Amino acid sequence: MFIEPTFQRPKEKRGQIEVICGSMFSGKTEELIRRLNRALIAKQQVEIFKPAVDKRYDEEHVVSHNENSIRSTPVQFADDIMLLAGNCDVVGIDEVQFFDQQIVQVATQLAKAGKRVILAGLDMDFEGKPFEPMPQLMAIAEYVTKVHAICMKCGELAAFSYRLSSGKEKVMLGEKESYEARCRACFFEKGRS
Repeated sequence: MFIEPTFQRPKEKRGQIEVICGSMFSGKTEELIRRLNRALIAKQQVEIFKPAVDKRYDEEHVVSHNENSIRSTPVQFADDIMLLAGNCDVVGIDEVQFFDQQIVQVATQLAKAGKRVILAGLDMDFEGKPFEPMPQLMAIAEYVTKVHAICMKCGELAAFSYRLSSGKEKVMLGEKESYEARCRACFFEKGRS
């Protein structure tokens, strides 16, 4: 009896983009670290990047507010990630809002190359406006996860990062001394536009 051979396509690596977004203190970095650790447990090759400007907790590690950490490579420019990602399966990028618009093209190229790209960052700035380039990344992502903090004023779910100081610069690195998580009502309370 003759059995006709079946054609099986070689299993190709399918890339994808995942975005983790939310306010300060919402657990974005914690979720990024969790996903990257699961990939490492699965024996996947993982490369992790963060903007060189972010030295709040550590110069080389991505560190969550809960002090969980994972080794990373600090980079000046989004294009540096393309040069350093190599033959990995998974690329993790923290604090994406500190990169310029080129990060959108970098994420797209990495996903086209078959990599799972996981990006974490603030979706809104201290004025409650979309924080570029996050809107573009969320639009092209297969998966978007919005995480929430707890409002420091009333205890409700918080989606906004309220700046405690009067500085107007868009990027101001800081922690609990500079920012609070706020719900919509507390963020836009009387006297604040």
